[in-house]
Amino acid sequence: MNFRENRRHFRKLIILTLRFAVWATCCSQVALAQPNAESPASSPGELALLALPAAGRPIEVRASFQLLSISQIRDEVEEVAFSGVLTLVWHDARQAFDPAQEGTDERVFSGAYQFNELSPGWYPQVTLVNTSGHYESKAVLLRVKPDGTSTLSEKLEAVAKVDLDERRLPFDRQQLVLAFRVFGFDASEVVFHADPHATSADELMTRLPQWTVEGVSASIRKLNIVKAAHTDIASAFVVTIDVKRKPMFMLRLVVLPMGLIVVLSWSVFWMDRSSVGDRMSVSFVGILSAVAYQITLVGIVPNVSYFTLMNEFLSLSFLLMCATVVINLWVAYADSQGSDVGDRIDRCCRWIFPLVYIGLNALAVLVMFYFV
Repeated sequence: MNFRENRRHFRKLIILTLRFAVWATCCSQVALAQPNAESPASSPGELALLALPAAGRPIEVRASFQLLSISQIRDEVEEVAFSGVLTLVWHDARQAFDPAQEGTDERVFSGAYQFNELSPGWYPQVTLVNTSGHYESKAVLLRVKPDGTSTLSEKLEAVAKVDLDERRLPFDRQQLVLAFRVFGFDASEVVFHADPHATSADELMTRLPQWTVEGVSASIRKLNIVKAAHTDIASAFVVTIDVKRKPMFMLRLVVLPMGLIVVLSWSVFWMDRSSVGDRMSVSFVGILSAVAYQITLVGIVPNVSYFTLMNEFLSLSFLLMCATVVINLWVAYADSQGSDVGDRIDRCCRWIFPLVYIGLNALAVLVMFYFV
């Protein structure tokens, strides 16, 4: 009897458990189907704070840039990797507050979370126009004054695409241009203004092995922004970094060794005119040495399509060494005819080749610096 009663109570317990499970499932489905009445909804006034301030004229944004470091200048792909602090200042009367009520003379939003999640107002979202893939914000700080004046400081690390003119290599100077604009707004809505002291640089951190930073300047320009159906004009804050290449690396690694190989190839003009085999061996050893040396310089000399001063020097050196082969054949032919004109040719080449080599190189330098 006890066994039957226990089994009956156990069945009732299972039925009650199943009913409770079905009821709990239905309640959860109903709760998910209904809208969350407790979720906060943004009021029209809060949404208006995120829009562009309605000032009746373009919003003026004062910009400045502090160059912190230049990690690399890549000649072959025309890129510069840098880091710096971009500071923007603008006025938004909607952000004004009473210091007595707030208990502070300045609102501060430090870090990505406070800036992105807690700061309530509009801000100029700046992008690097000539970025080359890498653009990262490392730190951000927003300060708001009681009158609504906002100051946004952002540390950036980026790689920019720049236009390098290396025709005067290794005595070239370059201008590395960084163009910033406010994303999504044209010049009729937001305009940049450069502060009197808009740029600065850390001399210690901007040192590079092959370059010298001569100065940093800022300007305001107009950029054409192409959209789907039309073209707009946007205001841009342009930072120009003037750099100068240190030529000693190229002179020590390329110019001096190649010049020495060329000078040694002229030793054939002091050799006996009848030993044409020895003369040709010296000339071809110099030519092959120059070819092998140029192959090793592929990763050092920039690979550009136009003719540079360094290309001129290497090409002239190679051609003059090839010319010694022609002179050797001429002297050998004159000697086979029983003529002593070979000696006169050697004596003339002893001063003609150095003068031509020095003169053509000097002419190339004058053309590159004054006519190109």
